[in-house]
Amino acid sequence: MTQTTKVVLVTGASSGIGEATALRLAAEGHRVFLGARRTERLEKLAGRITADGGTAGFRRLDVTDAADVRAFVSAAVERFGRVDVMVNNAGVMPLSPLSELRVDEWDRMLDVNVRGVLHGIAAALPVMREQGGGHVVNIASVGAYEVVPTAAVYCATKFAVRALSEGLRQESEGDIRVSVVSPGVTESELADSISDPRAREDMKTYRSVAVPASAIASAIAFAVAQPAEVDVNEIVVRPAASAQ
Repeated sequence: MTQTTKVVLVTGASSGIGEATALRLAAEGHRVFLGARRTERLEKLAGRITADGGTAGFRRLDVTDAADVRAFVSAAVERFGRVDVMVNNAGVMPLSPLSELRVDEWDRMLDVNVRGVLHGIAAALPVMREQGGGHVVNIASVGAYEVVPTAAVYCATKFAVRALSEGLRQESEGDIRVSVVSPGVTESELADSISDPRAREDMKTYRSVAVPASAIASAIAFAVAQPAEVDVNEIVVRPAASAQ
């Protein structure tokens, strides 16, 4: 293993940004360990990476279950011996006006988007501390900087991701690097979880200028590639034609 080769864990790796990130980092020589609920997709992705000369492992993962996230990290350590980068990417976005009172969807966003990130941090941080360092990359959103109608709860979860990331950075004293990557509208399956008719229609217009998931993967790869003494804290990636 060369000095620049890292072991990178990616949650939500079965599609979208997670899949693109796995492909990009594996192509750059990193060993990737993939987690998501759809194991058939993970198996296919890992096979694709291996066929292209890369190294990948995978395990079914539910980020809302803290014990499952710990088991995911343990499996990566057993396979590769360490954890250099934890990419907390898994997220959901069932947008709707607050007046619709879709409490179950609010709870789901809190569970995946906030608790999922916390579970990732809690599982990876002890390993990183023991080995003398590591890098936590949390995927937020432009919704971490602004609020728009139908997205109040989603934006609240992404504001939380940004706050948690900044707190971790301040507490880390240089041994743990922390990056927040905040995509604007991106080609992914994220909008498929929107059940509210108005929000689904609005999203069609919003997504007309979406950037490919590979653009976000490039931003993540940039942060990961920096030398140990450089900590890229926040990257916002928007479509050039997007006002938000």
